[in-house]
Amino acid sequence: MATVFDVAEWFLHRKSFTHKQLQKLCYYAQAWHYVLLKEKLFDEEIQAWIHGPVCPALYARYASYGWESIKKMRGKSPIFSDKTLSVLWAVYNTYSKLTGAQLEALTHSELPWRKARGNLKPYEPCENKISCESMMTYYGQKFKEAQGD
Repeated sequence: MATVFDVAEWFLHRKSFTHKQLQKLCYYAQAWHYVLLKEKLFDEEIQAWIHGPVCPALYARYASYGWESIKKMRGKSPIFSDKTLSVLWAVYNTYSKLTGAQLEALTHSELPWRKARGNLKPYEPCENKISCESMMTYYGQKFKEAQGD
């Protein structure tokens, strides 16, 4: 199984991203991988923070960048199976054009983040986990709707 760091590096081998963008790309990669391939992409937990889904382990690694972009990586990109690559490319092609603020707003409009936060106010800190089951339910329904089911 990959780690969230492998996934982040795969995205960073494509282009430079802000920390907020990278967090949301990894979140969507986990969600869509779970829906489409029926397995987690990585084991690290994702939590429902104020600015959207955040993997605390990934946050710790890139926190020093603040609001600045993380430079595009050079060299060898992490290796994934063809099936996982198809999900990563789909996530990249769908979400990588959005700004951090747009990705934050999108995740705030979606049930997995809202459900994990419960009745907390928008400005209240939260470390509640966003479960893969919640992702499966929400994004699985979105996928069915897109397929015309």
